[in-house]
Amino acid sequence: MEEDVAGATFMAAASSSPELFINCVGTFVTEGDLGVGAVVGSAVFNVLAVPACCGFIAGKAIELDWWSVSRDCLMYAVAVVALILTLLDDKVLWYEALMLVLMYTFYILAMAFNERLGSFVRSGCFYLNKPKMYSEITPLLAKGTEKSYSVVTDNNNNHNSFNKINHRLDLENSIEMARRHNSSDSESNSSAIWPWPGEKSSRWRKALWVLTWPISLLLWLSVPDCRHRRSLYPLTFLMCIVWIGGVSYLVAWIITIIGDTLDVPDSITGLTILAAGTSLPEAVSSVLVTNQGHGTMGISNTIGSNTFDILLCLGLPWLVKSLFYPASPKNHWVAINSSGLSYSAISLLSTLFALYGSLALNKFRLDCRVGVACAALYLGYLALAALIELNVFFPVNLPVCPH
Repeated sequence: MEEDVAGATFMAAASSSPELFINCVGTFVTEGDLGVGAVVGSAVFNVLAVPACCGFIAGKAIELDWWSVSRDCLMYAVAVVALILTLLDDKVLWYEALMLVLMYTFYILAMAFNERLGSFVRSGCFYLNKPKMYSEITPLLAKGTEKSYSVVTDNNNNHNSFNKINHRLDLENSIEMARRHNSSDSESNSSAIWPWPGEKSSRWRKALWVLTWPISLLLWLSVPDCRHRRSLYPLTFLMCIVWIGGVSYLVAWIITIIGDTLDVPDSITGLTILAAGTSLPEAVSSVLVTNQGHGTMGISNTIGSNTFDILLCLGLPWLVKSLFYPASPKNHWVAINSSGLSYSAISLLSTLFALYGSLALNKFRLDCRVGVACAALYLGYLALAALIELNVFFPVNLPVCPH
């Protein structure tokens, strides 16, 4: 599987699981706008804040594949338009939720044919000659002769294919080195659950070890290590889901109580605190792979996470709630309390255009200039969204009736 496809599907779905549980809690338990605000705010965080972090931390210009970025941005734009049309009347009907889920199914099918689609777009739009496929270049690389190398780099198209294969081989080597490092660490530390950082480590690292010791013990007791017994991976996967769901419920409950105490709408806490908190997996994973030189995978992960958030994290709980737990037998829909979320959803398109425009103007290179632009836009969006939700411009959050 290509790295951009893996980042936009498996990596995105794994790192976006907190948003799914948060929206489930907001839809079925608190029955507020916590989940919608978290998903919308998380989408903006992923589009602006995560690329900003990647641009700052990378320390050098990272070349991006224009087709992968354009494909993910186009699919994300379609998902945002669908969300805007869904939220316009402040309620989500069952067939609207079903349409979101079906759109994610079509998205996965499109990713399955990504290689053919990418070859067609590249050959029809920007390339005069069709580049050689991976299967055609691999035998030439296997021979390792000067003649083979000259054939591969005969023209620009084949040279680009050669660079792409080198990029894949570098990624595979990095994964293999990480796997060997993990296996050696697990063998050397088999006698200890989690080793002490050591006397040469800093005080902050030792303090972090002490603070994380209780949760490390709980995770060690409840989540089996499938690296030693691979047959346990279904149980490991299930326990990880249980932990993510439990912690998401706890966080949603705490944020709801804080917002109710301070008289802050759920939409604001979702757009700010929960959005940044639930997007940390995307930020960490994207920064890590970008720092290793795989910038396309990082950008595909963060934009693909948004598509997963909108179409499945919102669509699936809404579909279940409207069909099986309606407010009344005749009303198969989910109510949206804040009408300002539709304006926030509309602003998602502007943030997407800003990201794509900044990358296109920078010739699809991710560096500090793109990071500065994205960080400034993210701070401006937070200020504007908070003012809208606080009824500064016009009323969007009606006061709650006293019990």
